[in-house]
Amino acid sequence: MNTPRSRLKSSPFAERVADEVLDLAVADRVAHDKYGLGEVKAVGGGCVIVAFGSERVRVASPYAKLTRL
Repeated sequence: MNTPRSRLKSSPFAERVADEVLDLAVADRVAHDKYGLGEVKAVGGGCVIVAFGSERVRVASPYAKLTRL
């Protein structure tokens, strides 16, 4: 049973805001916290392949560490 939890209006815990889901395409320029600037080379299967210089890295969805430039 997946019902959302109800929260009291006086609750000190803020309701989670859904992260923006990036809709990346091949040739998009991105930045990664660890690897720096890169270019998307492939998209599919719940991940993207990004080239950071000579290194290619597979980043799984929801691409939390990627920022589109």
